[in-house]
Parts: sequence; structure tokens; C-alpha cells
Amino acid sequence: LFGTIVWILVASTGVPLPLLQGWVMFVAVTSWFLSIVFLCVFLFDYANRIAVNWNQADFIFHGATFVFYFGAFLLQAATTSLHHFPRTFNSTTQDRILSGREYNISIAASV
Repeated sequence: LFGTIVWILVASTGVPLPLLQGWVMFVAVTSWFLSIVFLCVFLFDYANRIAVNWNQADFIFHGATFVFYFGAFLLQAATTSLHHFPRTFNSTTQDRILSGREYNISIAASV
């Protein structure tokens, strides 16, 4: 559920720094997809048919997800902290990296 919310919030911004926010989107989408796969495995009772230590698999999955989401949080927070820096389009035009609306959405995605 929270991965879907992050996915929606990051996708609704203008993505001013594609390298940073691309990783955030990758983590959110991949974690969401793997969570759905895990849910289906248990929902359709495949867990009893597949000889895997599910406690260990669950621990590894959530540990890796924590590491990736923490890294994504740091990158999203870094993008949000650059709000006040100007972006120069040419020698006469400057604009902020994030507009006021995108800044608020980026804060919500970071949280």
C-alpha cells in the first residue's frame, strides 16, 4: 500500500532530476510487484507446494526492501532539499528545480 502511494506521488511530480527519482520509481515499482507476487503465493496456497524456507525468504525480502527503500528515501530527500536552487535553462531564464506543488508532493513521497 505504501509503495503504491510513493509510486503515485513520485510519478505526479515533474521529475526534475531523472537519475535520482528514476531509482526511487524503480524501487517503488519493483517492491510493489514483488509484494504482489508474495501475496499471490500465500493467497493461492503455493507456499505449501514449493519447498522453500519461507521464513528466511520473507526475512531476506524485507531486509532487501528496507535497504532499497532507505536508499530511495535518501535520494528523494536530496531531491526535495534542492527546492530553493535555481535551474538555468539558458543565459536569461531561471526557474526553481521544484515548483511549490511539486515540493509538497516530494515531501509527502519522502515521508
